[in-house]
Amino acid sequence: MKSTHPTLCRASLLSAIAALALASVSVSVSSAQCLGTSKLLGHRTAWEPMRGQFASPQPRLVRASFDDDDESAPEPSIVGMWHVKFIAMGNEGIPDKTEVDAGYSQWHSDGTEILNSGGRAPSTSSFCLGVWEQTGVRKYSLNHFAIAWDPTPSNSDPNGVILGPASIRENVTLSLKGNAFSGTFTIIQYDETLKKLAEVKGNITGTRITAVTPPSSVF
Repeated sequence: MKSTHPTLCRASLLSAIAALALASVSVSVSSAQCLGTSKLLGHRTAWEPMRGQFASPQPRLVRASFDDDDESAPEPSIVGMWHVKFIAMGNEGIPDKTEVDAGYSQWHSDGTEILNSGGRAPSTSSFCLGVWEQTGVRKYSLNHFAIAWDPTPSNSDPNGVILGPASIRENVTLSLKGNAFSGTFTIIQYDETLKKLAEVKGNITGTRITAVTPPSSVF
């Protein structure tokens, strides 16, 4: 999973992207707090306000007999826990198919999301938060924010310094069976004046974690 590349001169900035940690890329200066970066609705989302109150739907179960290409299957829900992987594609200085982060993400029925980044040490804070909405049939958009910082101790601040906010966007499509999703992500790192420092993009995949998922499938 880890590798280095002599041309990754921009990786020090990319590592500042929250929870990306760019475990596969050589980094030297900054790092992130956590990660990991549409169509109109035809119906209400599971968390859309209704008559002044939030709806409280439960995740819908899908019969195991349905296949992912079975159009007759009921629409599944993205609510649940996922093993996610972020794969860089189309970035200058980062080889395509580089895994820049992986971790565990939970999408909640109230439209919020939380990510535990496996690319970040807990001492540097490996959790970050987002909000999502449904944008079409089995299609979802996630708006996720984190605080990137450089934890390198200095005489002025032994705890490191905050670099600025990171914006993580995801657009994903849930499989017909509801056991997986795939899509794209874009992460932009800003400084505290909102000057753009770096950007990384690529593909994201998610595999649903259930009550019987073995550790061997998510490590």
